[in-house]
Amino acid sequence: MNHEQPLTINQNMKYLTNFCRIFVGLLFIFSGLVKQNDPLGFSYKLEEYFEVFHLAFLNSFALALAIFLCALEIIMGIALLFGVKIKQTAWGLLLLIVFFSFLTFYSAYFDVVKTCGCFGDAIPLTPWQSFTKDLILLLMIMIIFFNTDKIKALFSEKGSWITLALAILFSFGFGIYTYQNLPFVDFLPYKIGNNLPSLMKAPEGAPADEYKIIYTLKNKKTGELKELDDKQYIASKIYENPDWEYVKASDPILVKEGYKVPIRDLKINDEDGNDATSVVLEDPQYSFWIIEYDLDNANKGVQEKLNQLTLMTEKYHARTLALTSATPLNADNFRHENNLYYEFFYADAVPLKSMVRANPGVLLMKNGTVINKWHFRNLPSIEELETMCFKK
Repeated sequence: MNHEQPLTINQNMKYLTNFCRIFVGLLFIFSGLVKQNDPLGFSYKLEEYFEVFHLAFLNSFALALAIFLCALEIIMGIALLFGVKIKQTAWGLLLLIVFFSFLTFYSAYFDVVKTCGCFGDAIPLTPWQSFTKDLILLLMIMIIFFNTDKIKALFSEKGSWITLALAILFSFGFGIYTYQNLPFVDFLPYKIGNNLPSLMKAPEGAPADEYKIIYTLKNKKTGELKELDDKQYIASKIYENPDWEYVKASDPILVKEGYKVPIRDLKINDEDGNDATSVVLEDPQYSFWIIEYDLDNANKGVQEKLNQLTLMTEKYHARTLALTSATPLNADNFRHENNLYYEFFYADAVPLKSMVRANPGVLLMKNGTVINKWHFRNLPSIEELETMCFKK
């Protein structure tokens, strides 16, 4: 009996360790892939963290760091799954999860970053949800860390090195490809097929935010203070009792969040500051939106092709316009420096970054619906675009 019991405990620990290995490995691969699908989007999230920790000088490295971190997650997940260099992998995972746990706790406790970006835009998590997830992962990684002897490599030494090399090539290659083109899967509200006006308003019957107000009252005889929410305050009719006097009322406190419209920050202005959102969105003809949120870093080499696009659409009495977060003065300077034909409209950088992960990128629109979108590197020829829209 004494001999069998340690054997059973050891066997159970082996099962638990390998369960943790598979679960953590798959989760790290999934987490890395969904972010590497959109490394530019993840770099924006890193810039938020840099601002919080007063490390804005790192912003220029955000994209490279985003691709590297996502690749590291994928590589470590694959290494763990196949038992490659398990001791080194366990150390790497432990250091990573401790670092991530610190970030998510800091974000949650000080309420500085609203969404952690752990799973990109595919699965938005609040910082507290993400911190809880990291604590669970920390526990599982600790089990792996102290039981690496129970994990066996699936391949020989040579096979393990080949697996690691393929993981490195794939993880970095995937991120570089999606950055130079567009995400394989678009999780944002400006994806192809979406009608933007419908995503800017709540559907009929959608639940609204629920608030409460806390009233503080004082008993004139005893000096007792009492707090009641607005429902209790009205139901009790305590305000009719002469023994109680009103002291104060709190600001409205959010009790339950209602429906949140997917697009709530898009407002388009013309150069005079007039609201042109509905005019631009509700164009019944095909129109091309050139998204250049940052004119200082917008690609200059594609501007001649965008001029040709503008001339082509004018021939069919359609429209090509640019959306930027720059000032009208900067846009006017940019237009003259590059001899541009298209007109500029203005919007905040946040929705523009969400429209297309390119600078510039192009959206094909009709009646407020996204028909197609392209990175400037893979924009079809003018002839192809003409046939697509006007020569059917």
